[in-house]
Amino acid sequence: MLADYHVHTEFSDDSQELMEEQVKKAIDLGLDELCITDHVDYGVKKDWTEGDIVYRPGDGIGLAIEEQQPLANVDYPAYFAKFRRLRDEFSREINLRCGLEFGVQTGTIHRYEELFARYEQELDFVLLSIHQVENKEFWNQEFQQGRTQKEYNERYYQEMYDVIKAFKHYSVLAHVNLISRYDKQGKYPFAAVRDMVAEILKLAIADGKGIELNTSSWHYGLDDTMPSRDILRLYKDLGGKIITIGSDAHSTKYLADHMRDAWEILVNEIGFAKIYTFAHGEPIAHDF
Repeated sequence: MLADYHVHTEFSDDSQELMEEQVKKAIDLGLDELCITDHVDYGVKKDWTEGDIVYRPGDGIGLAIEEQQPLANVDYPAYFAKFRRLRDEFSREINLRCGLEFGVQTGTIHRYEELFARYEQELDFVLLSIHQVENKEFWNQEFQQGRTQKEYNERYYQEMYDVIKAFKHYSVLAHVNLISRYDKQGKYPFAAVRDMVAEILKLAIADGKGIELNTSSWHYGLDDTMPSRDILRLYKDLGGKIITIGSDAHSTKYLADHMRDAWEILVNEIGFAKIYTFAHGEPIAHDF
């Protein structure tokens, strides 16, 4: 089973790749299944219906306004309509699944409850990500500023635990140790946060949720998988079984990137026996 379960298109604020191009590339690569998971990040981005959409600072220099990247969530009616059209058009060539990536914070849970209730029937899959904490971003160091390495790592994992304790409308935890990608202080010892991560994974497992192996670690040049092998092993040792593979591709260049390397790690190093896909929110196990 070749399935990429973390893919972005023009409906994400940080991608300009057309959905149809991601689908065509997936077919060319021989994928059995593709799940589109465009971004929703309440707290730092608006829905299109709210108006007054702003554009990324510093972006779009010399570009027409329509070519700039808006800081907005998915245009839901257009997104679902286009997905349905492409699903029908390419149904004989690939199995397409519809997802979203929810960048949840404790203070925005109510927005995601409302969103999920509105579009539950459209969704096969929901990634849950911690992209911001207190509406502060990681990539620009706003979240880390004024905190020690210990403080921002622990605050990140505490937010993740608090979110999944209260919010259950998701399928899989995405890139569990995302904070490490933006840690300019160097690699933080896993032992220092192991107990916190274990509590997160225990709760996810008890709720019937999974985690993903996000292959973007290869093209970002990270020194380990995302999440790390330590986290993958811990999840399995605690009884976790549901795992997906996602490229986090924002362009066709990285679609299904290093998927077979991910397979090798999951099967031969960690010992997983199955890979999972989803339909209407239900996990489906497949042999590797």
